[in-house]
Amino acid sequence: MIIKKINIMIFVGAIGVGLHAQAPLTLQEAIRRAWTDQAGLRAGQAMVEARQADTEAAGGLRWPTLSLNAQGIRTNEPMMAFGIKLNQARIGAADFNPLVLNHPDPIGAYGGSAVIQQALYSGGRISAARRAGAFLFEAEQASQGHRQQETARAVVEAYFGAQVAEQALTWVEDTRVWIQGMEDFVGARVKQGLVLESELQRLKAVHAQVEAQKAEVVRQLRTARSGLGLLTGTGPVQGTLGTPLEFREALAPAASSRRGDLAAADLQAKAAVEGAKAAQGGLLPSVGLELGAGTLHQSWSDKGNWTWASVGLSWKVFSAPDRAKAQAARAQAHAAQELSTFKQQQADHEARAAQEAVLAAQAKVAAAKEAILAAEESKRLREARHREGMTALTDVLDAEAALQGARNLLLQSLFDLRINQAALDLATGAPIEGVTP
Repeated sequence: MIIKKINIMIFVGAIGVGLHAQAPLTLQEAIRRAWTDQAGLRAGQAMVEARQADTEAAGGLRWPTLSLNAQGIRTNEPMMAFGIKLNQARIGAADFNPLVLNHPDPIGAYGGSAVIQQALYSGGRISAARRAGAFLFEAEQASQGHRQQETARAVVEAYFGAQVAEQALTWVEDTRVWIQGMEDFVGARVKQGLVLESELQRLKAVHAQVEAQKAEVVRQLRTARSGLGLLTGTGPVQGTLGTPLEFREALAPAASSRRGDLAAADLQAKAAVEGAKAAQGGLLPSVGLELGAGTLHQSWSDKGNWTWASVGLSWKVFSAPDRAKAQAARAQAHAAQELSTFKQQQADHEARAAQEAVLAAQAKVAAAKEAILAAEESKRLREARHREGMTALTDVLDAEAALQGARNLLLQSLFDLRINQAALDLATGAPIEGVTP
């Protein structure tokens, strides 16, 4: 029996707590465990938190800055020595003696200052940077939501891939038992001289093929369970899988929302527009306010104090690098907007393709069920006729091969239906398997 290989897409890896092997693991529980225990998604959540911190930092640019400074000094450098005495408010007539000015004695001092700086106008750079940071934070949140949905789709594929392999293993074992029974029957007839030895050898060859198929199905099963454990943040899953491959009843249509990656692309485009505004603001003048107070001591009681207040304007009237940066930022904003449009078009295509795939899988499931009924009846009739000596062994083996093909088609069709439905949910923004965070 040929078992079609089920490809399992593995997106991320993790190490976490193990699933309870005693209780059946439902698909919904597997998805939720992946969302909470998978290190890849936890890393994505850390990125969201980092982006939030960046947003708060950008918002803090509009608030004043307070700087405190403390210092102690001892020097005989002429200008510094005179300035220290002046700041200590202890300059006398003797300090203007040229000999003292040129060769002062070493002098010590300690003191400090406090400075408040406040931007009054920055050409819109601060406000634009703050809005860009907020958009990027929301975009990262949306991207994390989409990563969760992508992981859920991968869990669906791995979960039902394991079930397909388990059912295939059951059917391979049934075929192996049937072949063994046929070998016993034909072997007895060979001993009676009613059947040629070649018939028995043919059955043994088929038996060997079935054993090889069984080994391949076991490999697929172990790979699928290992992949499921990787996605859910644990080792290979060993317990029973409780959610059936075939729908017991039609799932109620889930309410759709906008896809996370589309929302993220739109928000990133908005952030790029704000970034272009911030870069353009770099070409405009900036105005700032500074308030300060300082003190310098010779001793605790012998000191000088001063304050200052200033308003300053700074303007790079011409800066080729800044102009180039502004132009690049505008180009990036345009690129982000076009990318957002393309992603929407791509999502529409994915939704249409997934819908067609679901319809095709439903038709294949119905056809496979009918094919199994026909193949089982054909095998029953041919086997009965063979035992009466009215049909060749090859006809019986052909009937068994047809039954195996029909079973394989049913398994693959059920699998395709389930993962294509998950792909449709992912494409339209609906919760996969109805599971929401």
